[in-house]
Amino acid sequence: MLTLNTKVDHAETIYAQLVLPYEMRESSRFRTTLASGEEVAIFTTRGTVLRHNDLLKSDDGRVVQIIAAHEPTYRVTCRTLHDLVRCAFHLGNRHTQTQVGDTFLRIHQDEVLKQMLEGLGATVTEESAQFEPESGAYSGGGHHHHHGDGHYHAHGPLAPIPVRQKIHRPSDSHS
Repeated sequence: MLTLNTKVDHAETIYAQLVLPYEMRESSRFRTTLASGEEVAIFTTRGTVLRHNDLLKSDDGRVVQIIAAHEPTYRVTCRTLHDLVRCAFHLGNRHTQTQVGDTFLRIHQDEVLKQMLEGLGATVTEESAQFEPESGAYSGGGHHHHHGDGHYHAHGPLAPIPVRQKIHRPSDSHS
């Protein structure tokens, strides 16, 4: 069985491609099969999220390219940027994994969320698309940059990770 355990930035040759849905790409240990039928084991550092076009190398030097599978998603668009930001806020408030594009949001299909977004004035369109949600401000996956392919890719924290975080409430006294 081919075991992939090291992320690499580039490779001279690609041995195979592995098409995975997001749910599997956020797992650090699992078994699956290549299109050829060859069994493969993924062992990455815990917390690693595999992104579209990431490269994983085996101990024997073979490199496999990760391809984000097309999944049932909703594309969320709005007439104004303000409305799109409101939708993003409400999705974040519900801890919904969300992909942020230049003029759209993308989420996994969920009828309750669709109704909420339409209630906020959004246009919600069913689609089959590669899903690349934001990794989160405090995750190890971090800041994003655009590769011109409509996807953002994570590399390092978005915000400093607090050692201790005090939550300030309006009822707190100011001494």
